[in-house]
Amino acid sequence: MQFNNFDIDIFLRDYWQKKPLLIRNPWKSWANPLDPDEFAGLACEDEVESRLIIQTRKTMKVEHGPFAEKRFSKLGKKPWTMLVQAVDHFVPEVATLIEPFRFIPNWRIDDVMVSYASDGGGVGPHFDQYDVFLVQGLGKRRWQVGALCDQATALLPNDDLRLLAEFEATDEWILEPGDILYVPPRIAHNGVAVGDDCMTYSVGFRAPARSELIAHWCDQLLANLPDDDRYEDPNLQPQKNPGEITANTVAELHAMITAKMADRDAFARWFGQYNSTRKNPDLSWQPEEAVRAERLREFIIDGMPLRRDPASRFSFVRRPAKSVWLFVDGQSFECTRETAAFAEKLCAQDHFTVDPKLTKLDAAMTLIVQLVSQGSVTFDQED
Repeated sequence: MQFNNFDIDIFLRDYWQKKPLLIRNPWKSWANPLDPDEFAGLACEDEVESRLIIQTRKTMKVEHGPFAEKRFSKLGKKPWTMLVQAVDHFVPEVATLIEPFRFIPNWRIDDVMVSYASDGGGVGPHFDQYDVFLVQGLGKRRWQVGALCDQATALLPNDDLRLLAEFEATDEWILEPGDILYVPPRIAHNGVAVGDDCMTYSVGFRAPARSELIAHWCDQLLANLPDDDRYEDPNLQPQKNPGEITANTVAELHAMITAKMADRDAFARWFGQYNSTRKNPDLSWQPEEAVRAERLREFIIDGMPLRRDPASRFSFVRRPAKSVWLFVDGQSFECTRETAAFAEKLCAQDHFTVDPKLTKLDAAMTLIVQLVSQGSVTFDQED
């Protein structure tokens, strides 16, 4: 799927992380990528994260999946909403919704959540800590946006939903199939289905918190520090007051910490691995049979397309001498020369034919074998 009339430069300059924007059906040709029955089937799967929200006059009740098929026939007339997370990981057609938004770096992309609601259904007024494009797939939904929120904003007492205690709309629109509403982080918003068969796709983006980065980066450092890496003072001099921690001592202790934490290359490599870890790492995507380099060479020579798995995450960091660190699903790979060019193309395109020249490069074939073996890419034999 691609946009027909959308100015990326104006959007990034005037709206991205600044203010909401209603985008009336910008697609070349909009077609809802997921059948409602298939959506309901996903909510019944064990490996899929799903929630059902049923509204009453005073409360919202949340049930967590997987759900039995008979649950859908017992929903009654009260407004309800079904939410399924990371649908793009399981349905390739939904994954294509991300492609028009690739002007935002890959490492920022999270997933596509899909909601299906009956008339009046919604999740209530709330705010998120991330950017989101709300794409209307089927039916209609009334969206309202409000003020900028923060950690001091009052919330209702609800363990499952972070609902605003007070919400005042500043703008309101009704979205129809193909329409998009962009909502920046921390902007209050509320969506309510207008009629039945309301399906909305939430293309969400990640933004790591400072506390998250510090905590996980420190965990990485601690795991690799030997116990005998300790403070030393072989040139110790007598002090007038033994109770003083001198300025030099504080500087040396502080340097012990910052010298490790300030290693930019080590941080870049750690972050690439950390950020590229799959959303559902416990799920196995590996092929059932062992991968043989000879067989993959045949695929490449025959022009069989290479396709990224929708659940995999790809990114890279440029290094000196035209080399790159490639990060795929929590793993890092050092790539040079032709292999580096292949790695960059792999991050830019989800489906392409591999240059047959790479079959003669051991480094390139080793990389491809590893990526196929871990289930990150596959050769599209149907093509």
